[in-house]
Amino acid sequence: MNILSLFVLIPALMLLGLWIARNLNQVRGVMVAGSSCLLALSIWLCYYYVTNHDNAAAWDNGMMLTASTPWFKALNINYAVGVDGISVVMLLLSSIIVFTGTFASWQLKPMTKEYFLWFTLLSTGVFGFFICVDMFTMFMFYEVALIPMYLLIGVWGSGKKEYAAMKLTLMLMGGSALLILGILGIYYFNGEYSGVFTMNVNEIAKTSHLIPTDIQCAFFPFIFIGFGVLGALFPFHTWSPDGHASAPTAVSMLHAGVLMKLGGYGCFRVAMYLLPEAAQQLSWVFLILTTISVVYGALSACVQTDLKYINAYSSVSHCGLVLFALLMMSQTAVTGAILQMLSHGLMTALFFALIGMIYGRTHTRDIRELAGLMKIMPFLAVGYVIAGLANLGLPGFSGFIAEMTIFVGSFGAHPLAGDPNASFRMVATIIACMSIVVTAVYILRVVGKILYGEVENKHFLELTDATWDERVAVICLIFCVAGLGCAPFFFSNMISPSAGTILQSIGVM
Repeated sequence: MNILSLFVLIPALMLLGLWIARNLNQVRGVMVAGSSCLLALSIWLCYYYVTNHDNAAAWDNGMMLTASTPWFKALNINYAVGVDGISVVMLLLSSIIVFTGTFASWQLKPMTKEYFLWFTLLSTGVFGFFICVDMFTMFMFYEVALIPMYLLIGVWGSGKKEYAAMKLTLMLMGGSALLILGILGIYYFNGEYSGVFTMNVNEIAKTSHLIPTDIQCAFFPFIFIGFGVLGALFPFHTWSPDGHASAPTAVSMLHAGVLMKLGGYGCFRVAMYLLPEAAQQLSWVFLILTTISVVYGALSACVQTDLKYINAYSSVSHCGLVLFALLMMSQTAVTGAILQMLSHGLMTALFFALIGMIYGRTHTRDIRELAGLMKIMPFLAVGYVIAGLANLGLPGFSGFIAEMTIFVGSFGAHPLAGDPNASFRMVATIIACMSIVVTAVYILRVVGKILYGEVENKHFLELTDATWDERVAVICLIFCVAGLGCAPFFFSNMISPSAGTILQSIGVM
């Protein structure tokens, strides 16, 4: 068995363990054991990738640890797996969020067992998506990752949870409908013009240039928008704030921290990689939409009063920045986009964890009702300050290195000889840079309002600080945010060669 399949097998065993668990301690034990194994496996995978990076024998079509098993021969659908530097860091991010999300949900009630069953199923889809290189199998795991969200929000959420769950499900399923049309279009037209019918992404990439440009341009929007809906692409982002605000803590962590990254990953790995001429010709259209996402999300966060909505609109801005950088199609900008996916995943998970812990004590997320929390719960307050500083791009944290790499790579992105859109790209980068200032405004406003000053609600004086399980989750995430900010080259050196391989296939390097 290929070792990558353990990323699917371990969650499957966790589901079995949860099903036979008879009490809360057994449920917690299964989750801790399983998430710890996933984290250890992803750390080993990073070590394996780094130590074998220069070993040519370990590579197969730009991938390591590849394997393929036929599933449905009539359509050439295979269970095909493989990873490159981008996949490896996404698997690491996913395992960190699942591990910390387990501790963030330690005290969740009622129906703890059922909650973790759906949470683990969601995790299965995420891990399966990142290890697969077969388009149909990727789509299958993509759907597995989306379906549990409806119940996790609708049953265990808060606020307008039924409305948020239905809105999220309908919009993401609409994106899935576009995706399946795009996938079938790539499969059939690539087969017609190359003579090789396959669903394997790496095999299609070798012959995708044979597909006529007009056909590529016809199917590119289906794939890019289909994945872009999950990546909060404007104007298809409206499900995201409501979904984040209503989801329980760990689901918000996994949703914003990992699930939204499936969108950016899919846009790059499938849409741009397999439809290269269309990516070059239509990039300016989607650059406009992503620039709007970046600025609109930041401005919308400024006028919110709910802590979760503030972080949700901030996620729209930061995920828009990922798609923005990918469309610039320079190696530096794309490397920054993947770093931003990693950075935002950690930062937003930390934010949602802290917001959930504060809400669990104060029973409000309205910043107008919160003040003086630094005196009452100093650990959580300091954690919130660190998350805020990372989010606004303070040097030494992950946000700074990711955003700087994006803007440096985007401003100087001239991937095409005689690119007529060079000035347009520079102007778009300047506009996107405005989000940095706006982000600082809403972060500092919230930090000053809820953490400092006098305690207005005297009942808050009786509240307690973080418990041991909450401290484990927060400390792990802070360590990762600071680690990425202080040692970014460890990850950028993993990401950059893989990004370069795909960009060479697109024809912009």
